[in-house]
Amino acid sequence: MGMPDFSYLRPGSVADACALASRLGDDATFIAGGTELIPDFHRGRETARQLIALDGIDELRGITIAAGELRIGALTTVAAVAASALVRDRLVALADAARAIGSAQIRSLATIGGNFCRAVACADTPPAAIAGEARVHLIGAHGTREVAAEEFFLGPRRTVLAQGEMLLAIALPAQPAGSGSSYQRFSRRKGAALAVAAVAVRVTMAAGRITGARIALGAVAPVPMLVSRAAAMLEGERPSRALFADVAAVCADDALPITDLRGSAEFRRELVNVLTRRALDEASARAEEARS
Repeated sequence: MGMPDFSYLRPGSVADACALASRLGDDATFIAGGTELIPDFHRGRETARQLIALDGIDELRGITIAAGELRIGALTTVAAVAASALVRDRLVALADAARAIGSAQIRSLATIGGNFCRAVACADTPPAAIAGEARVHLIGAHGTREVAAEEFFLGPRRTVLAQGEMLLAIALPAQPAGSGSSYQRFSRRKGAALAVAAVAVRVTMAAGRITGARIALGAVAPVPMLVSRAAAMLEGERPSRALFADVAAVCADDALPITDLRGSAEFRRELVNVLTRRALDEASARAEEARS
Protein backbone atom coordinates (compact mmCIF):
# COMPACT_ATOMS: atom_id res chain seq x y z
CA MET A 1 0.00 0.00 0.00
CA GLY A 2 1.31 3.49 -0.90
CA MET A 3 1.06 6.69 1.09
CA PRO A 4 -2.45 8.24 1.21
CA ASP A 5 -3.20 11.91 0.69
CA PHE A 6 -2.88 13.89 3.92
CA SER A 7 -2.51 17.42 5.26
CA TYR A 8 0.76 18.39 6.93
CA LEU A 9 0.42 20.87 9.79
CA ARG A 10 3.41 22.40 11.58
CA PRO A 11 2.51 24.19 14.84
CA GLY A 12 5.13 26.28 16.59
CA SER A 13 4.28 25.44 20.19
CA VAL A 14 3.05 22.62 22.39
CA ALA A 15 -0.16 24.53 23.09
CA ASP A 16 -0.88 24.97 19.38
CA ALA A 17 -0.15 21.30 18.68
CA CYS A 18 -2.53 20.14 21.42
CA ALA A 19 -5.23 22.55 20.23
CA LEU A 20 -4.94 21.23 16.68
CA ALA A 21 -5.13 17.63 17.84
CA SER A 22 -8.19 18.36 19.98
CA ARG A 23 -9.97 20.12 17.12
CA LEU A 24 -9.17 17.54 14.44
CA GLY A 25 -9.97 14.49 16.57
CA ASP A 26 -9.34 10.96 15.35
CA ASP A 27 -8.39 12.19 11.88
CA ALA A 28 -5.12 13.64 13.24
CA THR A 29 -1.92 12.18 14.59
CA PHE A 30 1.41 13.62 15.74
CA ILE A 31 4.52 12.94 13.69
CA ALA A 32 8.06 13.24 15.04
CA GLY A 33 10.78 11.17 13.33
CA GLY A 34 8.19 9.10 11.47
CA THR A 35 10.26 5.90 11.56
CA GLU A 36 7.30 3.89 12.86
CA LEU A 37 4.41 6.07 11.67
CA ILE A 38 5.33 6.10 7.97
CA PRO A 39 5.65 2.29 7.78
CA ASP A 40 2.26 2.10 9.53
CA PHE A 41 0.75 4.13 6.69
CA HIS A 42 2.25 1.71 4.17
CA ARG A 43 0.90 -1.26 6.15
CA GLY A 44 -2.57 0.28 6.36
CA ARG A 45 -2.42 0.41 10.17
CA GLU A 46 -2.63 4.21 10.36
CA THR A 47 -5.74 5.97 9.10
CA ALA A 48 -5.18 9.60 10.13
CA ARG A 49 -5.16 12.13 7.30
CA GLN A 50 -3.97 15.14 9.28
CA LEU A 51 -0.32 14.98 10.33
CA ILE A 52 0.71 17.37 13.09
CA ALA A 53 4.48 17.75 12.82
CA LEU A 54 6.35 18.41 16.05
CA ASP A 55 9.79 19.13 14.59
CA GLY A 56 9.39 22.90 14.99
CA ILE A 57 8.86 22.74 18.76
CA ASP A 58 12.29 23.10 20.35
CA GLU A 59 11.00 22.76 23.92
CA LEU A 60 10.38 19.07 23.22
CA ARG A 61 14.10 18.43 22.64
CA GLY A 62 16.99 17.91 24.99
CA ILE A 63 18.30 15.97 27.99
CA THR A 64 18.55 17.91 31.24
CA ILE A 65 18.67 17.42 35.00
CA ALA A 66 16.48 19.54 37.27
CA ALA A 67 15.60 18.96 40.93
CA GLY A 68 17.37 15.60 40.77
CA GLU A 69 15.25 14.36 37.88
CA LEU A 70 16.71 13.51 34.46
CA ARG A 71 14.30 14.73 31.81
CA ILE A 72 14.43 13.53 28.20
CA GLY A 73 12.27 15.60 25.86
CA ALA A 74 9.91 13.58 23.71
CA LEU A 75 11.49 14.88 20.49
CA THR A 76 15.00 13.85 21.55
CA THR A 77 16.41 11.39 19.04
CA VAL A 78 17.22 7.85 20.01
CA ALA A 79 20.80 8.51 18.86
CA ALA A 80 21.08 11.37 21.36
CA VAL A 81 19.77 9.15 24.17
CA ALA A 82 22.27 6.42 23.27
CA ALA A 83 25.18 8.89 23.24
CA SER A 84 24.22 10.88 26.35
CA ALA A 85 26.66 10.71 29.26
CA LEU A 86 23.84 11.89 31.53
CA VAL A 87 21.67 8.93 30.53
CA ARG A 88 24.55 6.45 30.86
CA ASP A 89 25.45 7.78 34.29
CA ARG A 90 21.89 7.51 35.54
CA LEU A 91 20.58 4.36 33.83
CA VAL A 92 23.02 2.67 31.49
CA ALA A 93 20.33 0.14 30.47
CA LEU A 94 18.35 2.93 28.80
CA ALA A 95 21.35 4.10 26.78
CA ASP A 96 22.04 0.48 25.76
CA ALA A 97 18.40 -0.01 24.76
CA ALA A 98 18.51 3.12 22.61
CA ARG A 99 21.70 1.91 20.96
CA ALA A 100 19.99 -1.39 20.08
CA ILE A 101 17.33 0.31 17.94
CA GLY A 102 17.59 -0.04 14.18
CA SER A 103 20.47 1.40 12.18
CA ALA A 104 22.44 4.61 12.70
CA GLN A 105 20.17 6.32 10.16
CA ILE A 106 17.03 5.23 11.98
CA ARG A 107 18.42 6.26 15.38
CA SER A 108 19.20 9.73 14.03
CA LEU A 109 15.52 10.22 13.09
CA ALA A 110 13.58 8.13 15.61
CA THR A 111 12.57 9.87 18.85
CA ILE A 112 12.14 8.47 22.32
CA GLY A 113 8.62 9.92 22.37
CA GLY A 114 7.75 8.00 19.24
CA ASN A 115 9.25 4.82 20.67
CA PHE A 116 6.77 5.17 23.53
CA CYS A 117 3.70 6.60 21.79
CA ARG A 118 3.51 4.14 18.91
CA ALA A 119 3.21 1.47 21.65
CA VAL A 120 4.80 -1.34 19.67
CA ALA A 121 5.27 -4.37 21.90
CA CYS A 122 8.89 -4.91 20.79
CA ALA A 123 10.01 -1.29 21.37
CA ASP A 124 13.36 -1.20 23.15
CA THR A 125 13.40 1.90 25.36
CA PRO A 126 10.18 1.34 27.37
CA PRO A 127 11.33 -1.79 29.29
CA ALA A 128 14.60 -0.11 30.27
CA ALA A 129 12.80 3.06 31.35
CA ILE A 130 10.33 1.00 33.38
CA ALA A 131 13.18 -0.81 35.13
CA GLY A 132 14.50 2.63 36.16
CA GLU A 133 11.11 3.77 37.55
CA ALA A 134 10.62 6.35 34.81
CA ARG A 135 7.54 8.51 34.61
CA VAL A 136 6.04 10.10 31.50
CA HIS A 137 4.98 13.74 31.51
CA LEU A 138 1.84 14.42 29.46
CA ILE A 139 0.08 17.62 28.42
CA GLY A 140 -3.33 18.31 26.93
CA ALA A 141 -6.29 20.64 26.98
CA HIS A 142 -6.86 19.97 30.68
CA GLY A 143 -3.28 20.61 31.77
CA THR A 144 -0.35 18.36 32.61
CA ARG A 145 -0.13 15.03 34.37
CA GLU A 146 2.42 12.32 35.15
CA VAL A 147 2.04 8.57 34.70
CA ALA A 148 4.37 5.75 35.70
CA ALA A 149 5.98 4.36 32.56
CA GLU A 150 4.56 0.88 33.18
CA GLU A 151 1.03 2.35 33.31
CA PHE A 152 1.37 4.31 30.06
CA PHE A 153 0.69 1.30 27.82
CA LEU A 154 -2.79 -0.20 27.55
CA GLY A 155 -2.26 -2.68 24.72
CA PRO A 156 -0.62 -3.03 21.31
CA ARG A 157 -0.57 0.50 19.81
CA ARG A 158 -2.74 1.77 22.67
CA THR A 159 -1.69 4.18 25.44
CA VAL A 160 -3.32 6.32 28.12
CA LEU A 161 -3.00 9.42 25.91
CA ALA A 162 -6.35 11.17 25.59
CA GLN A 163 -7.53 12.99 22.47
CA GLY A 164 -5.38 16.07 21.97
CA GLU A 165 -2.86 15.00 24.60
CA MET A 166 0.86 14.57 23.90
CA LEU A 167 3.92 13.22 25.62
CA LEU A 168 6.24 15.99 26.78
CA ALA A 169 9.12 14.05 28.31
CA ILE A 170 10.38 10.87 29.89
CA ALA A 171 11.62 11.56 33.44
CA LEU A 172 14.05 9.36 35.37
CA PRO A 173 14.47 9.82 39.11
CA ALA A 174 17.87 9.54 40.76
CA GLN A 175 18.63 5.84 40.99
CA PRO A 176 19.22 4.25 44.42
CA ALA A 177 22.77 4.23 45.71
CA GLY A 178 24.55 0.99 44.87
CA SER A 179 22.39 0.20 41.84
CA GLY A 180 23.30 -1.24 38.46
CA SER A 181 21.22 -1.92 35.37
CA SER A 182 21.30 -4.01 32.21
CA TYR A 183 19.33 -4.34 28.97
CA GLN A 184 19.52 -7.63 27.09
CA ARG A 185 17.69 -8.44 23.86
CA PHE A 186 17.66 -11.07 21.14
CA SER A 187 16.94 -10.48 17.47
CA ARG A 188 17.08 -12.78 14.48
CA ARG A 189 20.07 -10.97 12.97
CA LYS A 190 22.42 -8.15 13.77
CA GLY A 191 21.58 -4.65 12.57
CA ALA A 192 18.08 -3.26 12.28
CA ALA A 193 16.16 -6.38 13.34
CA LEU A 194 13.32 -6.08 15.86
CA ALA A 195 13.64 -7.67 19.27
CA VAL A 196 12.20 -11.16 19.58
CA ALA A 197 12.52 -10.90 23.36
CA ALA A 198 14.12 -8.38 25.71
CA VAL A 199 14.77 -8.02 29.44
CA ALA A 200 15.70 -4.90 31.43
CA VAL A 201 16.90 -5.17 35.03
CA ARG A 202 17.88 -2.76 37.79
CA VAL A 203 19.48 -4.24 40.91
CA THR A 204 20.40 -2.37 44.09
CA MET A 205 22.98 -3.87 46.46
CA ALA A 206 24.38 -3.21 49.93
CA ALA A 207 26.86 -5.30 51.92
CA GLY A 208 26.84 -8.00 49.25
CA ARG A 209 23.07 -8.50 49.30
CA ILE A 210 20.36 -7.39 46.90
CA THR A 211 18.20 -4.78 48.60
CA GLY A 212 15.88 -4.06 45.69
CA ALA A 213 15.23 -4.99 42.06
CA ARG A 214 13.01 -4.23 39.09
CA ILE A 215 12.64 -6.50 36.06
CA ALA A 216 10.79 -5.51 32.89
CA LEU A 217 10.19 -7.68 29.83
CA GLY A 218 9.79 -6.53 26.23
CA ALA A 219 8.41 -8.19 23.08
CA VAL A 220 6.90 -11.09 25.07
CA ALA A 221 3.58 -9.56 26.11
CA PRO A 222 1.08 -7.09 24.61
CA VAL A 223 2.80 -4.28 26.55
CA PRO A 224 6.16 -3.87 28.33
CA MET A 225 5.77 -6.01 31.42
CA LEU A 226 7.00 -5.39 34.96
CA VAL A 227 7.60 -8.75 36.67
CA SER A 228 7.24 -7.85 40.35
CA ARG A 229 6.88 -11.45 41.55
CA ALA A 230 10.30 -12.36 40.19
CA ALA A 231 11.97 -9.17 41.43
CA ALA A 232 10.70 -9.80 44.97
CA MET A 233 12.57 -13.13 45.02
CA LEU A 234 15.87 -11.24 44.87
CA GLU A 235 15.42 -8.99 47.89
CA GLY A 236 17.70 -9.81 50.81
CA GLU A 237 19.57 -12.47 48.86
CA ARG A 238 23.19 -12.73 47.76
CA PRO A 239 23.70 -12.95 43.98
CA SER A 240 24.18 -16.52 42.78
CA ARG A 241 23.66 -18.61 39.69
CA ALA A 242 21.02 -20.69 41.43
CA LEU A 243 19.08 -17.63 42.56
CA PHE A 244 19.22 -16.01 39.14
CA ALA A 245 18.11 -19.26 37.50
CA ASP A 246 15.07 -19.44 39.79
CA VAL A 247 14.17 -15.81 39.09
CA ALA A 248 14.63 -16.28 35.34
CA ALA A 249 12.31 -19.28 35.40
CA VAL A 250 9.58 -17.19 37.04
CA CYS A 251 10.05 -14.44 34.44
CA ALA A 252 9.71 -16.98 31.65
CA ASP A 253 6.59 -18.41 33.30
CA ASP A 254 4.97 -14.97 33.75
CA ALA A 255 5.68 -13.82 30.18
CA LEU A 256 2.77 -13.75 27.73
CA PRO A 257 4.45 -14.39 24.37
CA ILE A 258 2.81 -15.08 21.03
CA THR A 259 3.94 -17.16 18.09
CA ASP A 260 4.71 -15.20 14.93
CA LEU A 261 7.21 -15.14 12.06
CA ARG A 262 10.05 -14.12 14.39
CA GLY A 263 9.62 -16.96 16.87
CA SER A 264 7.29 -19.31 18.70
CA ALA A 265 5.89 -18.64 22.15
CA GLU A 266 7.99 -21.51 23.52
CA PHE A 267 11.15 -20.06 21.94
CA ARG A 268 10.41 -16.64 23.43
CA ARG A 269 9.96 -18.11 26.91
CA GLU A 270 13.36 -19.77 26.65
CA LEU A 271 14.85 -16.47 25.49
CA VAL A 272 13.35 -14.70 28.52
CA ASN A 273 15.00 -17.30 30.74
CA VAL A 274 18.43 -16.82 29.17
CA LEU A 275 18.24 -13.04 28.85
CA THR A 276 17.06 -12.58 32.44
CA ARG A 277 20.06 -14.48 33.77
CA ARG A 278 22.40 -12.40 31.61
CA ALA A 279 20.76 -9.15 32.70
CA LEU A 280 20.90 -10.09 36.38
CA ASP A 281 24.57 -11.03 36.08
CA GLU A 282 25.46 -7.73 34.43
CA ALA A 283 23.24 -5.53 36.61
CA SER A 284 24.53 -7.05 39.85
CA ALA A 285 28.15 -6.68 38.68
CA ARG A 286 27.52 -3.05 37.83
CA ALA A 287 25.86 -2.53 41.20
CA GLU A 288 28.95 -3.91 42.95
CA GLU A 289 31.13 -1.58 40.86
CA ALA A 290 28.95 1.38 41.81
CA ARG A 291 29.59 0.69 45.49
CA SER A 292 33.38 0.33 45.13
